[in-house]
Amino acid sequence: MPLEAFYLPTDAGPRFCTLARPAPSQACRGTVLFVHAFAEEMNKSRRMVALQARDLAAAGYLVLQMDLHGCGDSSGDFGDASWASWVEDVLMAVRWLKAHQTSNVWLWGLRTGCLLICEAARHIDEPVKLLFWQPVLSGKQFLQQFFRLQTAGEMLGKEEKGSAARLREQVAAGNAVEIAGYQLSPALVNGLEQAELMPPIYKGELVWLQVASKADSPLPPNAQSSIEHWRNEGHVVQAASVGGPAFWQTTEISDCPALLTACTTTLQQAGGMQ
Repeated sequence: MPLEAFYLPTDAGPRFCTLARPAPSQACRGTVLFVHAFAEEMNKSRRMVALQARDLAAAGYLVLQMDLHGCGDSSGDFGDASWASWVEDVLMAVRWLKAHQTSNVWLWGLRTGCLLICEAARHIDEPVKLLFWQPVLSGKQFLQQFFRLQTAGEMLGKEEKGSAARLREQVAAGNAVEIAGYQLSPALVNGLEQAELMPPIYKGELVWLQVASKADSPLPPNAQSSIEHWRNEGHVVQAASVGGPAFWQTTEISDCPALLTACTTTLQQAGGMQ
């Protein structure tokens, strides 16, 4: 599939983007914006995201991937990023796509990327189509898990009481914290900690895909509860679980072919062709 790489200019510096297009002879059936995962999860999932982008392009979709502020090949350091700057990056990419494409835009997030696209959707004055891969339901819970990486690295792997509390004290004092080689600014920590996977005001479509160790495993109870809430709020939700490795966190780079197939098929069924 044709693939373009370019820098999208912003007031805060350029953002590195790749654009996968359908074949020139193929009509564009939809547009998809991908928002990546957090820190090392982004690096672990690069291959799977690239495979999915190519698969969607082969099915007639245009797919834009963008490195957020301070991530990948975009400008700035990770420690310069804030939650607000990431939300603005998503909104800026949506505006760019709408200015260059006529088809409706799907927002596709992986892990914390799902929190980001939910936040961005609340700033868009129309229904938004959302695609979740293994969504993080609570930014606060995710940060607690991320802080444990620092705890695990202390005392030769022995947990030291109060490590997470000390990190939060540093943030409260306005200082950045370093975890697993990543500098986190107070603006990023505070924004992520407040993020929740809540539906936007305007009712739209949601495709929710979860990866489990076994095929056809039921969705986790907290995911089922969240999906029910979205449906009660009037959103049209298609949800499925597929078997495969947790590619965003495996030691070796791994693939999940069942997720690729389910994603393209379900997106088409959800109305991504308009």
